[in-house]
Amino acid sequence: MQIRGEAPLIAYEMLCEASSLHTIMLSPPGDLKNENTMSYEFADGYKVRDQKGLYFMTFTVVGWIDLFTRQLYRDILIKNMLYCRTNKSLVIGAYVIMSNHVHVIWQSNAGVLSDTLRDFKSFSTKKFIEAISFERESRAEWLLHMFRYHGRGTNQNKEYKVWSGDNHPEEITSEKFLRTKLNYIHENPVRAGLVRNPEDYIYSSASNYITGKGVMDVDYLL
Repeated sequence: MQIRGEAPLIAYEMLCEASSLHTIMLSPPGDLKNENTMSYEFADGYKVRDQKGLYFMTFTVVGWIDLFTRQLYRDILIKNMLYCRTNKSLVIGAYVIMSNHVHVIWQSNAGVLSDTLRDFKSFSTKKFIEAISFERESRAEWLLHMFRYHGRGTNQNKEYKVWSGDNHPEEITSEKFLRTKLNYIHENPVRAGLVRNPEDYIYSSASNYITGKGVMDVDYLL
């Protein structure tokens, strides 16, 4: 699947109701079941089977630690995503950064999505630890202790572990599923009571789709 084209300036209602795809070609639904269900309880074992496929994924901080309540760490994520988009052929279709997890819709034009995921998580972990260690962080001692604790519990016995191991990848193979995931991502801050409207949340692609502007550029899927 190749994503291309300029951003259509469409209203949020049109994002959910429009009947035609403008910038993405999707394969038939196949055997995909329960398209409207998030079903994280069944997510264990999900894998990126098509390295060029379009995937909805969730990156969760270990222990559901609220790391992203500070702008510093949210900005590290944004810079890392932009780097991967510019230098690693990463297609960023949608995203939202919440207090302890991130939802994205990603694709690799180079066909190396798993490698890009690994690099993204590894580099962001390095930058998080640097920021916690050297910036003014009132929780520094506790955060470093927790990330060390989770790191020692890994097979690699890493010094620090920030991200949980499972990305819960779900391949998007139909327009209906795509719209469900876009809506889920953009409504996250509304459901959490952080904003009234999806486009009011800065660290999300909702404003890109609704107003054509956002804190970072994205690759429009609709």
